Amino acid sequence: MSFIKILDKISDKTSLDASASRRDVFKQFKSFGKDVTMASIPFGLAATSKNTKAANAAFVTTAMQASPTDVLNFALTLEYLEKEYYNIAIDTDGLIPSETKDIFAQISKHEDDHVAFLLAALGDAAVPKPTFDFTGAPGGLALDPFENYDTFLALSQGFEDTGVRAYKGQAGALANDNALLEYALQIHSVEARHASKVRRLRGQKGWVTGGDAASNGLPDAFNPIYAGATPESNLVQGGVDLSGMFADFGGDQAVQEAFDEPLTMEEVLAIGGFFIVADSDS
Repeated sequence: MSFIKILDKISDKTSLDASASRRDVFKQFKSFGKDVTMASIPFGLAATSKNTKAANAAFVTTAMQASPTDVLNFALTLEYLEKEYYNIAIDTDGLIPSETKDIFAQISKHEDDHVAFLLAALGDAAVPKPTFDFTGAPGGLALDPFENYDTFLALSQGFEDTGVRAYKGQAGALANDNALLEYALQIHSVEARHASKVRRLRGQKGWVTGGDAASNGLPDAFNPIYAGATPESNLVQGGVDLSGMFADFGGDQAVQEAFDEPLTMEEVLAIGGFFIVADSDS
């Protein structure tokens, strides 16, 4: 089954309602991920629990079709992931050095607040929290983020970089609701500050650079984060080709770094599912 057909199948409500079909799709994702050494990142996109059927609809809806509720649930699942990731890390003795523990305690508190806000905004429409496995075992990975501080930092950067661009990718769906757009942008900018801070702790630039993981100080397995269907080339903006215009100020790389490409739901879907625990019958 091709990856495009997998996406088509996941987008079909009838298929989602059939447990056998959902098991097949999940297995295809894991096989695909192993083949291309995809590593990361967020959202309950591959959740197969009967209790999370409502979440699937939000995750597979395109930005053009997404309702404000879809987008807020999409954001909520990211915030669930980050909240749990940092909560576990803070509670893990000996993981985070004393000199940076206050930083991550503050980031963790931010994520707690984001989840609380989105739950209040969505009310009964909020999707349930998926079960996360941050080793990446559901996707065939073997990470140790709560045993190795460097791995913890690397995965934190991957989560934050992806989250910033995912929020940006859904802004258009909130364009007709000024209040919700304002709230989403308030969270988006804080997530960007998180990403910059974590990058600095890792000795990286505070912004995404280039179109691969190595340029951002991460292993090659993290390439899908930085090189999706709209890779970080960024030399054409608003129909204007900016290449070659700033030779005295870092050249084309400086142009690339000046813009973040948004991630669509499909692009997030393509790198999702590695940290979601499937049901025992999946």
